[in-house]
Amino acid sequence: MKMHIREFAKLTGVSVRTLHYYDEIGLLNPSFVDEQNGYRCYDERSLERMQEILFYRELDFSLKSIAEILSSPNYNKRKALIEQKRLLTLKKDRLERLIKALDSAVKGEIVVNPNLFDNSEFEKAREKYAQEAKEKWGNTNSYKEYTEKTASYTKSKWDMINSDMKDIILEFADCMKNGVNPSDSSVQAIVKKWQEFITENYYLCNNEILYGLGEMYTKDERFRINIDNYGNGTAEFMSEAIKVYCNC
Repeated sequence: MKMHIREFAKLTGVSVRTLHYYDEIGLLNPSFVDEQNGYRCYDERSLERMQEILFYRELDFSLKSIAEILSSPNYNKRKALIEQKRLLTLKKDRLERLIKALDSAVKGEIVVNPNLFDNSEFEKAREKYAQEAKEKWGNTNSYKEYTEKTASYTKSKWDMINSDMKDIILEFADCMKNGVNPSDSSVQAIVKKWQEFITENYYLCNNEILYGLGEMYTKDERFRINIDNYGNGTAEFMSEAIKVYCNC
């Protein structure tokens, strides 16, 4: 599914101007830009990313905090969604109390409850979650290096990185489609290129970290789906090739 920016804006309820800004700060980049007319285009992965952003915005997280959480190498989407649901439930419970109080006020009743407008429970839970997310996903050396290294990246820099990333994954996909064994020297050379790409653009990627990433490519559904967009089974192929590389 491919959508131009205006279609994507209409579908998500986010203005075109906001999408331009998200692209500028690297929070949500288009899946690709049409070279013929320069139109920004979005796909299902973009929708998934926007959904995550909107959930966090509904919980009053800053764009900076959202970017830090979503960009973390250790981000776990399922766990994040579960916690978001808990926070939204707290918010819903408070709104229901307010609606009930308004119904009473409409009937002429005087509602005196010191806890009625108290939002501290939600705020404490949100702050606790933000802190836990930072500790869980943002307190690793890799994450610190990532934030420091990418802080000055411009849009053109991100575009170049994303293009290089896609090219390398396509190399894996081509080898898989051609029946090349993951242990073949040609595939192992691509793994080395992938490791160097991560180190150059994100953080030091030693064999231990690379091995963990390889496992995540198949165990984390978000990564698996994204990588398999280049060819069904590409994530598994990359994971196996990385295991061979790291165990040599």
